[in-house]
Amino acid sequence: MQATAQLTTVVEVDVTKVAALRDRVKGEFQQKTGDKLSFLPFFALAAIEALKAYPIINSTVEGDEIVYPAQENVAIAVDTERGLLTPVVKDAGEKNIAQLAREIADLAARTRDNKLKPDELAGGTFTLTNTGSRGALFDTPIVFLPQSAILGLGAVVKKPGVVSVDGKDAISVRSYVYLALSYDHRIIDGADAARFLGAVKARLEGAQFEGDLGI
Repeated sequence: MQATAQLTTVVEVDVTKVAALRDRVKGEFQQKTGDKLSFLPFFALAAIEALKAYPIINSTVEGDEIVYPAQENVAIAVDTERGLLTPVVKDAGEKNIAQLAREIADLAARTRDNKLKPDELAGGTFTLTNTGSRGALFDTPIVFLPQSAILGLGAVVKKPGVVSVDGKDAISVRSYVYLALSYDHRIIDGADAARFLGAVKARLEGAQFEGDLGI
C-alpha cells in the first residue's frame, strides 16, 4: 500500500441468467467432469476474456517499466491455515469452464494440503479473490505486486430488482453479485478499470456460456 496508488471500483452484476444456466447443467457437469460447478469459473472466464480486451489490467511492473505478459496467468487466492496463498492457473486464456473448474479445484486442494510446487505460486499476472465464499458482499482487496490489479468476487445474493416487462418496469427476484476491482492507479486509469468491469458485467449478464462449458 505504501508503494502503490491503489483504489477500488465496484460494480453490481445481475447474474440471474448465469445462476439459471448453472442450475440447469450442474448435474451433467459433475457427472462428466467429476467437479462441482460453482460460480467461480464463470467469473474467471469473463474476467480472462476482459483481460484480453484490456491488457493494461493484466500488466505487471518491473522497476520503472510496464510489462505486458503474453499470457493471462490468473492467481486464485486460497485461504489456508498458513494464511492466504495464491496458486496460479497458467495460460488461463486458453481454458474453458470445465478446465478452469478442474484446475482451480486441484490447486486449491493442494494449496490447503501443502502439496504445491514452488513454481505454482509464481508468475501470476492478475488475481481473483472469492471473498463471497465467506459471505462478504464485497471488500477492497489489496493488489499483489508486481501485478497491477485484483478482482474481488462477492457473495451471490437474491434480492428484488427492477426489470423491463413489455416495456414497463417491474419488480422481480434476481441474483446479484458485487465485483470489486482494486488497481494501481499509477498504471491503470479509472476509465480503464470501468471498461474492464463493464466488459465482465456484460459477459455475465448475457450469460452465453453454453459453448464454453467444455462438456
